[in-house]
Amino acid sequence: MDLGLRDRVFIVTGSTRGLGLATAHRLVEEGARVVVTGREQEPVDKAVAELGGLPRALGVAADNADSSTPERLIAAAQARFGRLDGVLISVGGPPAGAVTAMEDDHWRDAFESVFLGAVRLARAAAAALGEGGVIGFVLSSSVREPIGGLGISNGLRPGLAMAAKSLADELGPRGIRVVGLLPGRIDTDRVRALDALSGDPHTTRERAAAAIPLRRYGTPEEFGRVAAFLLSPAASYVTGAMVPVDGGALRGL
Repeated sequence: MDLGLRDRVFIVTGSTRGLGLATAHRLVEEGARVVVTGREQEPVDKAVAELGGLPRALGVAADNADSSTPERLIAAAQARFGRLDGVLISVGGPPAGAVTAMEDDHWRDAFESVFLGAVRLARAAAAALGEGGVIGFVLSSSVREPIGGLGISNGLRPGLAMAAKSLADELGPRGIRVVGLLPGRIDTDRVRALDALSGDPHTTRERAAAAIPLRRYGTPEEFGRVAAFLLSPAASYVTGAMVPVDGGALRGL
């Protein structure tokens, strides 16, 4: 199936590893060009090289919490590739811990990066995109069900999902789509680190996998394929949707 991504240009934040990098790989494989971002230059350069370098990928070291980031990324995409067709907004997960264990500074820092940084980039992208553009948010299954020990994520992700739904209503008349992805247990560094907090990551993983209908963790590549489809013209009538990529772990409709 041709997703219609050839020569389209996407910004993929937090794409030096994990879900973002897997999505960037799939976009490039489908003929798109990507702006790869991360907080540190060295991982950014490594990811760009892994993606084949120019003209397939351009790297920009940037922090989503920095208010200047959206303009920098959009300008870089337009200057290098001459266009912008969409963004996939992915940020690192906030620190683990119970709601009662998190101090005000933990919440403020996470809000700046996870919530406000994402909204700021989406707002800037909305101003730059034309008809056929798309804004994607990498969220979490915590949008629909709380995850034990992730109090901050449980607090912020559902609000960001509702902001994305509102944005879909606002931008729909301009032909711009907004979608969200809800990854569950995907085998990334982040999930492995969370499993390790138990002190017995192997048992934790086995127990978590047993509760998933497919009885296994997903791979970043599986997530990347879904993300690339939702960002593509092949999904041109999908907007405002929050799509789980979780092996069936979420039980609600």
